[in-house]
Amino acid sequence: MLRALAQLDDPAFLGVVARSLLWSALCFAALLAGSLWWLHRLLAQAGWWAWAAGLLGGLGAALLAFLLFLPVAAMIGTFYVERIAAAVERRFYPGLPPARGAPVAAQLRDALAVGGRVLGLTLLALLLALVLPGIGAVLGWAVSGYAIGRGLFGAVALRRFGRAEAARLARQRRAAILVQGGVLALAGFVPALNLLIPVLGTAAMVHVLNIGAGKISSNRWRPVVQAPPAC
Repeated sequence: MLRALAQLDDPAFLGVVARSLLWSALCFAALLAGSLWWLHRLLAQAGWWAWAAGLLGGLGAALLAFLLFLPVAAMIGTFYVERIAAAVERRFYPGLPPARGAPVAAQLRDALAVGGRVLGLTLLALLLALVLPGIGAVLGWAVSGYAIGRGLFGAVALRRFGRAEAARLARQRRAAILVQGGVLALAGFVPALNLLIPVLGTAAMVHVLNIGAGKISSNRWRPVVQAPPAC
């Protein structure tokens, strides 16, 4: 995660942040407008009934947007995995061979699967928090962290490996995935920082995938190689 934060000024990262902001704003604006329109149509009343419907609709849409933020962020991040991962590899792992990438249809399927999984587990986390206050909140955070961490790692791993190998690597790196996912789940509750989840999460998972891939080769950490003495 620290390496991902250190690369936040990368133009590729900033471009994805801008696109994520745009898509998130469009999604939640459409959600708010749709909910208000539906309530006004349903009640079809004037006066304070319409005002109350608008107020309740706004509050409900805000709550729904809060619940949907992590799923939407994870789904958006999956669409930009290639752009972010390539930028991380150029800076930290230049010795890696080019990634084969994934077909567009597979990317769409994975994005929807990640979003749906995170949404389902987020709702489960909310239920746990309501049923078991305190303990439920901790369990809910752990569930959300697992969902977003596992989903983003899978999307990153599928750039270079088949599904069976990606699943094996996920089991092998389970602890690191859970830690990074837990940090991302906490960031989801921090305004402004939560907008960086697609970028930071994907970049962090590239580093998790490449554990043991070799020394970091950024300008700061590049080892000095001396030429052999002349014969």
